[in-house]
Amino acid sequence: MPRRRPPLPPRDGLDPARVRMPDDGPWATLRDHLVERLPVPSARVDAMLAEGRIVGDDGPLALDAPFVPRSVIWFHRDLPDEAPVPFAVDVVHRDEEIVVVDKPHFLATIPRGRHVRETALVRLRHELGLPALSPAHRLDRVTAGLVLFVIDPDRRGTYQNLFRDRRVTKVYEAVAPHDPALALPRVVRSRIVKERGVVTAREVPGEPNAETLVELVEARNGTARYRLTPRTGRTHQLRVHMASLGLPLLGDPFYPAVRDVPLDDFRAPLQLLARELAFPDPRTGRERRFTSRRVLQAWEDPDGWAAGDAAERSSTPTSGSVIS
Repeated sequence: MPRRRPPLPPRDGLDPARVRMPDDGPWATLRDHLVERLPVPSARVDAMLAEGRIVGDDGPLALDAPFVPRSVIWFHRDLPDEAPVPFAVDVVHRDEEIVVVDKPHFLATIPRGRHVRETALVRLRHELGLPALSPAHRLDRVTAGLVLFVIDPDRRGTYQNLFRDRRVTKVYEAVAPHDPALALPRVVRSRIVKERGVVTAREVPGEPNAETLVELVEARNGTARYRLTPRTGRTHQLRVHMASLGLPLLGDPFYPAVRDVPLDDFRAPLQLLARELAFPDPRTGRERRFTSRRVLQAWEDPDGWAAGDAAERSSTPTSGSVIS
C-alpha cells in the first residue's frame, strides 16, 4: 500500500520529518510531548508552533494543541551548517522510471545527522527537478560509485525488493596492500554485527551472515587492486572482510582502527568504488547493467594520493546498457 503523502512539500530538496505520537502518555499538549522528545530547546518548539511550521492532517497545529495518541505530525527540521563537498554527482542513466548516478566520495546518499543539503538525494532533486526522487539502496558517505534512484515513490518498493531478494549483482573495486602469500580468489564468510550508536561493525562467532568474493586484479609496489563481489549486504561488509584478511582499504578511517577525520578533509578518500550494478528490469525481465565512470586515485595517481592531493576522477564516460 503506498505511503501517505505528507501535507508539507519538500523544502530545499528535503522531505518533512514525520513523527508519530505514542499510544498514550502523560502529556496534556502536543507541545509538552515535543519539548521532551525533540533534541532542540523548548523555545525552538514554541517558535515552530507559533509560526505554523508543525502540521497535522488538518493543517498547522497551535501552541495549545492537545496531545493526541497515535496521531502523526510533520515539520521541516532546522538545517545544520555543512561543509560543501566539492565533487559532482554524475548521471549515468535516466529514463521515465529510474536514475542511476555515479556518487563521489564524501557525499552521503541520503540526509542523515549533519549531512542534509550535501547529500546525493537532495542535490539530485534540485538539479533534476525531481522532488519525489528516492533511493532504492545506498552507499556509505566515504564510498564512491553507482547508486540507483527511483523517480516514482510508489515504484520504490519494486526496486528495493530486487536488493532484498538478492537479484542485484554489485561489483566493487578497491585498493589495498598486497600480500603475495595470501591465496586469492577466495570467499570470505563471517558473522558481522553493527550496534546502534557504534560507528564500526565487527565480526563475532556464530552463523555467517556476510559473504564476499575477493579477487586480485593486479599488483605493483606492495599495493593491489581488488574486485569485491558481495553476496550479502551487511553494513561495512567489504571493509570488515578486507581488514580481516590483513588488507585494510587505503584511506579507511574506521578499519582496522578508527581515525578522527574532519568532515571537510577531502585529501584521502576511501579507496572503494561501486563499479558495476546489474539487475533484471522489473517490467521486462531483461538484464540492465551499468558501469561507473570513476577511478580510484591511489591506483591511477599514486603520487597524487601519497601527497594528499585528492581529486574525484572519471575515466572515459561509459553509458548504461541493456543486455538481452
